[in-house]
Amino acid sequence: MKKYADKYLEVDPWLVIESSFDPSYARVSESLFSLGNEYMGIRGYFEEGYSGDSLQGSYVNGIYGRRSIPKSGYCGMLDSTEFMINTVDWLYLRLSCNGEKLDLAQCKTENFVRTLDLSSGVLTRSFIWALSDGTKVKICFDRFLSMEQPEFGGQRMTINVLEGTANLQWAAGLDFSRPHISVGANLWDCDEIISSPDFCALTGTTQSTQQKIYAACTFQFEPEVSIESKQGKKLAASLFSLTLQKGEHTSFTKIAAIVCCRSIEDEDAFIKRRQQIAELLPTQSFDKLKKENASWWKRQWKISDIQIEGDDENQQGIRYCIFQMHQTLHTARYGAIIGAKGLTGEMYNGNTFWDTEVYCLPFYVFNNIAAAKSILQFRYDTLPQARKRAASLDCKGAFYPIATISGLECCDLWQHASLQLQASTGVMYGLQTYMKITDDRDFLYHQGIEMLVEISRMLATRGAWNSQTGAYGFYSVMGPDEFQMMVNNNAYTNFMAKKTFLYTIKTLADLYEESPDQYGLLFKKLAISSAELVEWKEKAERMEMKYDAKDQLFEQQDGFFSLPHVDINSISVDQFPLYSHWSYERIYRNDMLKQPDVLMFMLMYASEFSNEQLEQNYNYYEPRCIHESSLSPSVHSILAQQLGKEEDAYRFFQFSTRMDMDNYNRNTCEGLHTTSIAGAWMNVVYGYGGLRSDGEKLVLNPSIPEGWQSYSFCLLYKNSIIQVHTSVDKAELKILEGESVELVLYGETVTIGAEPIIRPIPIRRAQ
Repeated sequence: MKKYADKYLEVDPWLVIESSFDPSYARVSESLFSLGNEYMGIRGYFEEGYSGDSLQGSYVNGIYGRRSIPKSGYCGMLDSTEFMINTVDWLYLRLSCNGEKLDLAQCKTENFVRTLDLSSGVLTRSFIWALSDGTKVKICFDRFLSMEQPEFGGQRMTINVLEGTANLQWAAGLDFSRPHISVGANLWDCDEIISSPDFCALTGTTQSTQQKIYAACTFQFEPEVSIESKQGKKLAASLFSLTLQKGEHTSFTKIAAIVCCRSIEDEDAFIKRRQQIAELLPTQSFDKLKKENASWWKRQWKISDIQIEGDDENQQGIRYCIFQMHQTLHTARYGAIIGAKGLTGEMYNGNTFWDTEVYCLPFYVFNNIAAAKSILQFRYDTLPQARKRAASLDCKGAFYPIATISGLECCDLWQHASLQLQASTGVMYGLQTYMKITDDRDFLYHQGIEMLVEISRMLATRGAWNSQTGAYGFYSVMGPDEFQMMVNNNAYTNFMAKKTFLYTIKTLADLYEESPDQYGLLFKKLAISSAELVEWKEKAERMEMKYDAKDQLFEQQDGFFSLPHVDINSISVDQFPLYSHWSYERIYRNDMLKQPDVLMFMLMYASEFSNEQLEQNYNYYEPRCIHESSLSPSVHSILAQQLGKEEDAYRFFQFSTRMDMDNYNRNTCEGLHTTSIAGAWMNVVYGYGGLRSDGEKLVLNPSIPEGWQSYSFCLLYKNSIIQVHTSVDKAELKILEGESVELVLYGETVTIGAEPIIRPIPIRRAQ
């Protein structure tokens, strides 16, 4: 694999620092310096405007557009798709001095520094603007999104005159006029535009979905300035002017608030909240909100921090990943949509994919149970849409979308939307993982079981019997390795379908034993028949799995072993991403993997496979994997660590942990890789920590890479906080809060309490 780090950031354990501005990295930096609080997100664009290459994105969770797709003559094709849209620029600010407009694409600047403080969530940018007349002013911008009050954001500009006289003018307010980049047009209609000396507001309505956003802001400044109002068709702003001499300074602050209405049912609540916000805004202050934000992050880092001693580069990388995960989802109040780019860019249209339950949910289930549950609640709330999708594909039950923002299938590539079943089986896996950690039987027996039954029905009608062998399997599918299309008996698909059948049957049996009356009501509600259960059991038992017992290899799909071979190391780095440089059909006609497929289910259900089986499959499939997907490196790192392949484990760990920060895939400009970021957390906890959570008890096998002195992390588990601290020769586990926990440590069942349990790290040999 010829991908390599493209380093330009400074290394610091708590800060992300850009010490100079390079226009060629403008969009990359906008992604890296994105802020979010689950409710809304904003890219790290320049508030003063920038005429160079830029994606000035501001997004609100659950606000999306819809476009029609030309009608197809084929059944099962989509007629529309939905996408997260660019909303109001609440950072809008345009500054001029002595007649010159501030634009870093044109102006001469010195001492540029941009810093994201991971401990407080504050983004700071400063530089000296050297004007053509010799005047020099130092400008500093600060911004943050409130984690405590997610509808609010803060912005501050300070200007110090270093040389000459500065005749300053600036416009600040709210702008709904920006285009949505991927569509190339503005998608908003605006009304109720209000501008006054210290307050601006406007309401925008999406043109296709009729969703609404009310945005308002107040201004605070010193010293006194001259003010007048400014309005445009989609702009509410105020104009400020001030003259400063050498040694003088000014400070300008904006507090903004955004309220959204996602559906007609929310209209009354939207009107009420809009009025509340208008009254609340004048009472807010930049310093108060900033202090609250720092306190929120301080509390969260006590639970979620991963501390690495001896590797500052990856210490910075893993903290950045954890920071972004909490920015993406933490309160579970504003919807559980976790887009492939979070709220940091428009690529993949803000849709959530199958990897949310497989990659992201493990992070939340051990850090924020409410957030983890909300991911599953979203799937239950959108079960009606999944049922309709199944019917359109000639299946019974529920077929969950491979990409969605509202519950409807949004992927307009039929080969993905119609052939990939892993979103549905991923819901089962997410529910099973959630249950093992929380034992939330109320959710399982009221919401979870309905999803399981309907997914099993889909699998029972989507698959078919082999006419020669009598085995059950799935034909014309696409597994996680999306470089293989229209294949038969994809190993991952078949394996996960079997798990779904068995887990559904077990859950129904448990419900019958614990609550026969509820079981009877469920059978009646869903019209379940005893014959269905017999059918599911038979299909699980006779599921086709191509396995060579001699070589201990799972064949990824029928005929995979005979495909033409490609030496992936012969592909030059300028060919990535392959989708942009290779013809579409060229990608499908060889044995190159986009991402793990067989290895994926061997990690998800690690307790069912021996190290010998894992070694054989790792050695076969890893050299064929191009890691075109950001999901890929973390899985390989975790499994390599399990096998004692220290060099592979660390190489993939570095790749995953700093994928965006070091732009490994050369596409950070499009937004952050949210599920890869979740995978980076798994690198430490499941990889070096040796955590396995698929069995009856938690399993931990901590190890430590060469060069590290120690590392530590915490796990929320059954209302307790377990701390794991690993040094060069020993692992130390204890309970920080809550009751004692029984788990398996290095193969020994132990009870972890407030007093530390210490064990030496076993000597390991590479497989």
